[in-house]
Amino acid sequence: MRYCSRCVMPDTKPGLVIDHEGICSACRSVEKKHLIDWEGRAARLKALCDQVRGSNGNGYECVVPVSGGKDSVYQAYMMSRVYKLKTLGIVLVPHLQTREGVLNLNAMVSNLGIDLLKVSVRPSTLQKIRRIAFLEIGNPGYGDHRVVFAGVARAALFYGAPLVVWGEDIAVEFGGNTAKSAEDEGSAEDLISNDLFRESSFDDLLKGRVDENELFFYVNPEKEEFQRRRIKSIYLGYYHWWDGYKHLGVAREFGFQPRQKGPLSGNVLDYDNIDEKLCEIHIWFKFLKFGFWRPTDQCCYHIWNGRMTREQAVELVREKQYEFPHEYLNEFLEYHQLTGAEFRACEERWRNHDIWHKVNGQWRLKNEVC
Repeated sequence: MRYCSRCVMPDTKPGLVIDHEGICSACRSVEKKHLIDWEGRAARLKALCDQVRGSNGNGYECVVPVSGGKDSVYQAYMMSRVYKLKTLGIVLVPHLQTREGVLNLNAMVSNLGIDLLKVSVRPSTLQKIRRIAFLEIGNPGYGDHRVVFAGVARAALFYGAPLVVWGEDIAVEFGGNTAKSAEDEGSAEDLISNDLFRESSFDDLLKGRVDENELFFYVNPEKEEFQRRRIKSIYLGYYHWWDGYKHLGVAREFGFQPRQKGPLSGNVLDYDNIDEKLCEIHIWFKFLKFGFWRPTDQCCYHIWNGRMTREQAVELVREKQYEFPHEYLNEFLEYHQLTGAEFRACEERWRNHDIWHKVNGQWRLKNEVC
C-alpha cells in the first residue's frame, strides 16, 4: 500500500491513482474544484430548472433520493427551496432503520415540506440477495445499491418527473473511474455502472437463484427510455461544491440530529451514515479488502475541505481504523442468518493477505499510514 502524501487515501482504493509527485487523483480533483466557476455552474443549473419547471403539468418537476441523512436533506432543500421545483423525495426504506434515521426522515418531510414516496422492497428477497452477496463477493450492500439506483429511476419514470437529482459523484469526490458524461456535464445517467458493482455482474450473481418477478426494483430501466421521456439525471455536486459538514448546518435547520450516543466504532464523525444498522459491517469488509474504511474516508473529506491537517488525520486513522463496528453485529448476524463462526470465516476469506499480516497474534496492515 502506498498513501497519498497530501491526504491519507491509499492506492488500494479501486480507480484511485497516485502520481509521480505522490499525490492521489482525489486530491488532484480537489485542485480542479478550486478552478471551477461555481457561480457559472449554479447559473447553468438554474437555467435547467427554469426549463423543466411546469413541463410536467401539475406533476412533480424533480425527484430527489433521500434517506434523512444530512446530504439528502441538503439536496431536497436546494431543489425545493432554492431552485423552487415541485420536489418528490424518494426513500428506499432501509432493512433495519435506526432511531435517528426514522426521526431525521420524519423531520425532513415535516420541516422542509416536501412529499415523500417510500419504496419497500420484499424483505425476503433483499435478505436472500444480501446473504448471497456477502458470502460470495464479500459485499452485503450490493443489492441495496441496486435498489436505490434502479428504484429511484423507476419512480421518476412513473411520475414523469423531468429531473432526477443525485448528490455527489463518488468517483469525483473520492477518486475513481468517472464517466465522460459526468465529468463534462454532471450527468448521472451512468450511475448504475460505477465502482460499487465491480465484483460481479448482477445477472451472474443471481441467475437461477432469485425469480425475475421479484427484481423489478433492482433492474435499472434502459437509458433509451429516459431519453424518450426527456428525463435528465444529474449530480448536484457538479453544480455546487460538495461539503458534508456544510450540509450538516443546513440539515440541522430542518431538524436533523446526529447520533445521540456519539460516533460509531471506527468513526470520526457522529453525523455520517447513521440512518440504518447494516452498513457498518459492509464498510468493515472494505477495510479487509482494501485496507481503509470510515476513518480514512472521513478524515480525507476534512482534509479536502480545509478542516484537518494530514498529521491530524494520520493520528486519527491510526487510532480508529482497527475498531470493529460491534454495535449492530448481532442484528447483522440475525438478518443474514449467520453464526458468529460463519461470520469470522467470511472475514478471513475476504482479508487481503497482500496487505495484512499478523503481529503478536493480531491482524495489522503491513504498511500503515504515517
